[in-house]
Amino acid sequence: MRWTRSLRVAAVLAVGALGLTACGGSDAPAAAPSKGGSPIVVASFNFTDSQILAELYAQALEAKGYPITRKLNLGTRELIYPELKKGDLQFLPEYQGAAIQTGFSGTPQKDAAGEHTQLSGLFAPFNVGLLNFAPAENKNTFIVKSDLAKQKGLTKLSDLKKLDKFVLGGGPECATRIPCFKGLTDVYKLTNASFKAIQTEGPRLEQLKSGVLTGMVVDSVDPLAGDPAYTVLTDDLGIVPTENIVPAVSKTVLDARGADFAAAVNAVSAKLTTDELRGLDKSVDSDGQNPADVAKDWLSKQGLV
Repeated sequence: MRWTRSLRVAAVLAVGALGLTACGGSDAPAAAPSKGGSPIVVASFNFTDSQILAELYAQALEAKGYPITRKLNLGTRELIYPELKKGDLQFLPEYQGAAIQTGFSGTPQKDAAGEHTQLSGLFAPFNVGLLNFAPAENKNTFIVKSDLAKQKGLTKLSDLKKLDKFVLGGGPECATRIPCFKGLTDVYKLTNASFKAIQTEGPRLEQLKSGVLTGMVVDSVDPLAGDPAYTVLTDDLGIVPTENIVPAVSKTVLDARGADFAAAVNAVSAKLTTDELRGLDKSVDSDGQNPADVAKDWLSKQGLV
């Protein structure tokens, strides 16, 4: 999703179009009798929940008999979008607002349904369609320590004006992005805010705990966003677009595979909430489980495999 995302997957495959290599979990559910045809190429970005999402959809489809090839942890949209538009990659779990902003340099609508319509139009010239978006979002979230929030009465981003100074920690890209630090200065008009670029989450968190940072950007599915030690500040001026997960799929695949294929994908999306996705991320990032195993267990519990 996302240009603020910590790269928590151990190896990033910085490869070109001809070098995209298939990878994925070794313990996928047993497939139903094959529906035949060419394998559907499922891709992911190079961060945890994107890989989990790709496994969820891939395994659910395999359980219905659809042949799947995985090409996971590929990197950013700059690498993936040309291959998606050419049809070499055929299925990508996307994040609506980020896809519009960073994939097409657009300004997202203010609601998930509006973004879905907008993104559908942007993808249409490239023979890519969208299926249903999920309730789950993964978007930029601003946190502060809960003791500071209680002491200063901080519940929303505009409350940061109450502080003498506010130091935000985030990835380097955050400095120039409206849904990140630039939004605090340009939209919220914070004159007391400064930014410290820290590439990975671990060091950011240590500096937040020590007081070097006042706040930190995390993903809404990050376990820290649900940790009572930290308070999520409401984005009351709406600098961060909605980021509902949505499968972007080659129209060639959609046309060839038909309604049963779409129904299998939409059934997964319908079950996905932000809290569910946060739990799946925690199982991988904090508990050290394999994304394919985490996906398999969740799908089984949901009755989808």
